Amino acid sequence: MTPTVRAILANYESDNPGVKANLGRILMQGELGGTGTLVILPVDQGFEHGPARSFAINPDAYDPHYHFQLAIDAGLSAYAAPLGMIEAGADTYAGQLPTILKVNSSNSWATGVNQAVTGGVDDALRLGCAAIGFTIYPGADDCFDMMEEIRELSAEAKSVGIATVIWSYPRGGKLSKEGELALDVGAYAAHMAALLGAHIIKVKLPTDHIEQKDAQKAYEGFDASTQAKRVAHVVKSCFAGRRIVVFSGGAAKGADALYQDARDIRDGGGNGSIIGRNTFQRPRDEALAMLAKLVRIYKGEQ
Repeated sequence: MTPTVRAILANYESDNPGVKANLGRILMQGELGGTGTLVILPVDQGFEHGPARSFAINPDAYDPHYHFQLAIDAGLSAYAAPLGMIEAGADTYAGQLPTILKVNSSNSWATGVNQAVTGGVDDALRLGCAAIGFTIYPGADDCFDMMEEIRELSAEAKSVGIATVIWSYPRGGKLSKEGELALDVGAYAAHMAALLGAHIIKVKLPTDHIEQKDAQKAYEGFDASTQAKRVAHVVKSCFAGRRIVVFSGGAAKGADALYQDARDIRDGGGNGSIIGRNTFQRPRDEALAMLAKLVRIYKGEQ
């Protein structure tokens, strides 16, 4: 274990050796192992958007084994997916890379801004997962129910040595569509995930928009002119950098935009990317080449 990883783990002062060992598994895995930066492959889009919208563009991706193998061959830090996807490859790929069990999910037909609990800590233990993952929607009418759910799940996970990853996506309520990606809202959402006890926090890259009228004075004179500076503000909002913060790759975009996002995350002190559709919706060779370049960027080589 590198000094960098030891320093990160030292920030989690209440956690038992099991949780720290599982965080260490993720931080020491793959091409970025030991650097303090991560690239995680999440494949929960089948639940969120449906199989054809997620996988028809690259039919090989219908097979859960494809994603395990892609993450391994690319030297990624971890693979995150819902229960059935991990169950479908758990034996074949046991011990080959850390997995994160996504324990709540939604679908594209639902009218409410909420997710159902679709997995549990017992499943994560049975499947050898390093962490559970959970989405909250700060701003939604049901956000307090979701916070109470992750409080219980996270406490159970920590008691048996499993880490917690929280996807914190502001949505619903009084938030405008532009406000979902606003700097003040994104930093607030990340801070809430930290307050809820997340070990790893996943948020979207913020714009320079300030949504909350009551927050505008606090941001007077704040330089949000570059994405790297906005990333730095989100990281600072997570206990002054004492929590691991990774940023979503978002909807499909061009490779050059992804590379610039990675440079901005790196330069802003973020801990890396969690990137799904932008990898598995590309042909495998193209995805591997893109991920290899992302790794080089996070290593400071490009």
